[in-house]
Amino acid sequence: MSIPADKLELYNNLIAAFPKFERKGKTTPYTSLNDHMTSFLDKSGTMGLRLSAADIESFINKHDSKLMEQHGRTMKDFVEIPEGLLEDDKLMLTYLEQSHSNALSLKPKPSKKK
Repeated sequence: MSIPADKLELYNNLIAAFPKFERKGKTTPYTSLNDHMTSFLDKSGTMGLRLSAADIESFINKHDSKLMEQHGRTMKDFVEIPEGLLEDDKLMLTYLEQSHSNALSLKPKPSKKK
């Protein structure tokens, strides 16, 4: 199953509008900072976004959302972006900024590259 083209275009355009993140990944588009994944688009076209614990609670309540699930497991640091919200560039840029701030607060992972 491949990502729906319209969702991929929305994700790509959103990330392009936020220069603090670089879009990565060939088959699964994602962003990361200090080797911490910050956002991704799954095969169904649903976006997951890493937020702080306080921001997660607020986001879930405001948008009637939930924690992102992948491969049968709940991703405790990622919210699922509800259908339609990905189209709201202004609001999504605010959430990307929150994700960026959260990622900066995380201890960088040691590089595995030699």
